Amino acid sequence: MTFGILLGLFAGLFLAFSNGANDNFKGVATLLGSKTATYKIALSWATLTTFLGSVAAFFLANKLMVNFSGKGLVEDSVVQMASFSIAVALAAAFTVFLATKIGFPISTTHALTGALVGAGFLASPAGLNFSKLFSSFFLPLIVSPFLAILGALIFYPCLSFLRKQFGVSRETCLCIGNNVVAAAPQGALNGALSATLHVDTLPDVSIGTKVTCEERYIGHVWGFNAKIILDIAHFMSAGLVSFARGLNDTPKIAAILLIGGAFQPAVAIGATGVAIAIGGILFVKRIAETMSYQITEMNDGQGFTANILTSIIVIGASKLGMPVSTTHVSCGSLFGIGAVTKQAHWGSIMKIVLAWIVTLPLAATLGYVFFFALEGRI
Repeated sequence: MTFGILLGLFAGLFLAFSNGANDNFKGVATLLGSKTATYKIALSWATLTTFLGSVAAFFLANKLMVNFSGKGLVEDSVVQMASFSIAVALAAAFTVFLATKIGFPISTTHALTGALVGAGFLASPAGLNFSKLFSSFFLPLIVSPFLAILGALIFYPCLSFLRKQFGVSRETCLCIGNNVVAAAPQGALNGALSATLHVDTLPDVSIGTKVTCEERYIGHVWGFNAKIILDIAHFMSAGLVSFARGLNDTPKIAAILLIGGAFQPAVAIGATGVAIAIGGILFVKRIAETMSYQITEMNDGQGFTANILTSIIVIGASKLGMPVSTTHVSCGSLFGIGAVTKQAHWGSIMKIVLAWIVTLPLAATLGYVFFFALEGRI
């Protein structure tokens, strides 16, 4: 292999690795945040379902490979330049990896878009196709989180209404370790904790024992335990989001590995899927904490709602060839849930939005710098 192909291989796999590190847990964050699953179980489920989405991308999302090669955004002669594709991949990878180390969930799609703009501005004598840039890149990125927020504001109250119609209620449990020592019906903890739980009768708790309060559903639906049904549905919805992420992100990154004709699409997608999985296993911890705990408090029903909305939007966009960000959609769904339940952590949300704003100019700057450095050397 030539130096250019080897550098392209490194750039593409580093981008896939960084993508996995920043994105792998986003689909299952609701499982951890609602205490439906432990960190290890949630991560294992995310890794498996994301990889399945990566495999499915070869059959369902080829159009995204064309979009993120830069075709139509810059001249075809620029798209064929190895230095252009490598600069885009390196710029996006460094942007995403930096955000991962800091603990901010940003969009690989957004980083790739910025890198395409930065490198394309320098590389293309005719300039950028701003119409293509707006319709195929900026518009989906701008609209998708607002669509997710709106969906949560509408969808969650509807599901809550249906739950009540089935006679399923919520109770709040006071837990010490893995043991429930007292429980109260929904709303009883608001200003009436001691009266409701009779805390004077609780056993002594030694110093250092972890005490938590959590919500759970009680009741039956068509004769089946509502909690069990919801847990299964929540796991399936989390897996669906992770599958959708693999489906949407893999072809964007695999496009980098096609430069120079050294790899077939199937090989590029397979290698991308493996690198995404490895990055997600090794570096996802800080993003997991941010997504699970710092956006909003949630129970399993609210997490299920956010996941269903995210998967519908992302899978639909993948079929249409629209490069929406799973990060923006999943965070938007959680923003909406937090707004409905009035439990959103707005300080953390504003920091995440600020990171989104910084992503584009940072990636564009790096794309410009990397292309400048690589031009004439490959």
